[in-house]
Amino acid sequence: MRRSERKQQDPDLGVLASRLLFSVQGELFATLAGQGHAGLRPQHGAVLAYLDAEGSRATDLARQSGQHKQVVGKLVDELEALGYVERHPDPSDRRAKLVVPTARGLDQMRRSDAIVAAIEKRAAASVGEAAYASFKSLLRQVAASTGQG
Repeated sequence: MRRSERKQQDPDLGVLASRLLFSVQGELFATLAGQGHAGLRPQHGAVLAYLDAEGSRATDLARQSGQHKQVVGKLVDELEALGYVERHPDPSDRRAKLVVPTARGLDQMRRSDAIVAAIEKRAAASVGEAAYASFKSLLRQVAASTGQG
């Protein structure tokens, strides 16, 4: 059997995880675009998924997302140019900067939380609430076992 056929018939963890990620990202960003947030790309999720309403340090965003600080810095630059975030001095450390969502950023955050919640609700309805809760618990355990949990 060819490798490509094997990956289709019995996908490994990486293939399954990427299918799930790309599906969720596709729906999330298409829906956001229809709601007035067309300039965003899935890569921006490395910042937006972890950004706190009161602001976050870029180093924390990098650690939480698993991205290099330089990647997060570039994404913050893009999001700042798009009007989603601003950089402010960190009141607890004047040498540091906080990445703070703008009103547009807060709107996107509320909308994306609602979209993901709807995706999760639909998934739970399709397999059953208990099965979905078990799936999420197991997925967290698998992620933790790889050092990403």
